[in-house]
Amino acid sequence: MKIEMTVNGRPVAADVPENTLLVQLLRDTLQLTGTHVGCDTAQCGACTVIVGDRAIKSCNVLAAQLQGAEVTTIEGVAHADGSMHPVQAAFKDCHGLQCGFCSTGLVMSSIDLLKHHPKASEAEIRELLEGNICRCTGYQNIVKAVQQAQGAMQGA
Repeated sequence: MKIEMTVNGRPVAADVPENTLLVQLLRDTLQLTGTHVGCDTAQCGACTVIVGDRAIKSCNVLAAQLQGAEVTTIEGVAHADGSMHPVQAAFKDCHGLQCGFCSTGLVMSSIDLLKHHPKASEAEIRELLEGNICRCTGYQNIVKAVQQAQGAMQGA
């Protein structure tokens, strides 16, 4: 099956089996390996990408369902000059990562969270990130990173 979509601002086309998951298309076919496969059951959030203007878990959607869609992966969130997105910079500054496995999904979810809830409280941030599992950090620095990015994005 031929799939055509825009990924990180670039048109892509690929011939894949009908049962190809979006995460497989991204990682295996397009070699965008920043999107991680954690649980294969949409529980952990490591595979989170943005489709259109909403974060989704790419391990439970077929690539064919997104024919013509616009997909953004972690590789596509930095600015054109190579500088980090405010959420990426905040995760770095606030030590919002440890092993890094969940970080790409958390960054993508946080970008979506701040786009749709720019004034989220700490409690709302915690609630809105509950679909992403981090086994290392305890979430304190992740929440701090989202709050720092929230301030940076509001000031921009």
